[in-house]
Amino acid sequence: MTAGEAGAEPRGRVTITEIARQAGVSVPTVSRVVNGRSDVSPRTRARVEELLQRYGYRKRPAAPGTRAALLDLVFNDLDSPWAVEIIRGVEEIAHAEGVGTVVSAIHGRSGAAREWMRNLRARASDGVILVTSALDTDLHDELRALGVPLVVVDPAGSPSLDAPTIGAANWSGGLAATEHLLSLGHRRIGLIAGPPRLLCSRARFDGYRAALEGAGLTLDESLVVPGDFHPESGFAGCEKLLDLPEPPTAVFAASDQMALGAIEALRRRGLRVPEDMSLVGFDDLPEVRWSAPPLTTIRQPLADMGKLAVRTVLKLARNEVPDTPRVELGTELIYRASTAPPRPH
Repeated sequence: MTAGEAGAEPRGRVTITEIARQAGVSVPTVSRVVNGRSDVSPRTRARVEELLQRYGYRKRPAAPGTRAALLDLVFNDLDSPWAVEIIRGVEEIAHAEGVGTVVSAIHGRSGAAREWMRNLRARASDGVILVTSALDTDLHDELRALGVPLVVVDPAGSPSLDAPTIGAANWSGGLAATEHLLSLGHRRIGLIAGPPRLLCSRARFDGYRAALEGAGLTLDESLVVPGDFHPESGFAGCEKLLDLPEPPTAVFAASDQMALGAIEALRRRGLRVPEDMSLVGFDDLPEVRWSAPPLTTIRQPLADMGKLAVRTVLKLARNEVPDTPRVELGTELIYRASTAPPRPH
């Protein structure tokens, strides 16, 4: 492609990789020019800027210490209060730093993910925070080629990119939830599990199993039912457990939303919490303090995870190295009125 042809290209059609090839520099060097970094030689900067102008890319002011001006926050879905808590943390720090935020949901569809990537290129975002979402290999490679800093929050699986990750202590949370029920005297403890494709779900299940084993109990597979973190699956899972010949006396629901669904399933059968069944959730969403009864749960620092994600991606955008590439924030048992010792038979 000649320089004349380049000048005729519409905005956003060419990749930064192609600009780097024509300029004879690395992709990170082009990214530094695009983002207004000062650590590029004047001659190289002039060559890259000329190509950026021909292709219609917007050039940011080149000032030492320039901060990122726009971040992309990407979820798989936005239909949960859990996502709202992450957004709340992200917005608090982004606002304080004078950074704009674009929130997107890709719904696990490759078409939606590719559309988001096209929009990302067009707006020249300075960083991406990816929350419990997985991009295919091609899109990962394109993000890397664009030189856009990436931070993964609550990774869905093992990250394909060499990117910092921020999560919560899901295993110890599952352990604490189950040990709490064991300490009250429960021995038949059900689990409404999260989607097995997610690392957090598997870790919570492993913590549940470890607590049972620590108490000398064998895992009963009939007491483990599937869920998807939404209330409907908590309702359905609780009904399955209640239909067992010997139902559990307590249930650990791997999300607060599923715990609320379980409470409704019990109510419809004329059963009470915690008199007939104790319940523990996971997340500590604001509404569970006002459920009937208030829910015992594992507090996951969702807003703090969002805050740390912004701080980390801003460091990367300034070419700084994060303190650690893998961060796991602590979880905490919040004891409320939904758990009590089992009734004597």
